[in-house]
Amino acid sequence: MTKVLHAQITGRVQGVGYRAWAASEAERLGLAGWVRNRHDGTVEAVFKGQEDAVVRMLDECWRGPRGAKVDNVVATAIADEGWKDFSVLPTA
Repeated sequence: MTKVLHAQITGRVQGVGYRAWAASEAERLGLAGWVRNRHDGTVEAVFKGQEDAVVRMLDECWRGPRGAKVDNVVATAIADEGWKDFSVLPTA
């Protein structure tokens, strides 16, 4: 079953390679979607894939890359917009 979640990640998540790490992890788990920094200092992402892989990615988001200190991960289900691969988007 395919699941699509939008995640908002807060804490020390910019300037620590979080986007590149998230893209690598998502690709390793076979997920589609995207990740980007936000001007408010958070990171947001969309993860699409098999439910167990999406849940695993959310668990990984709590850890993040070395140097990150994640305070919170809030995920909400969203509609599938047809993502086929995973990409890093510009800051919004």
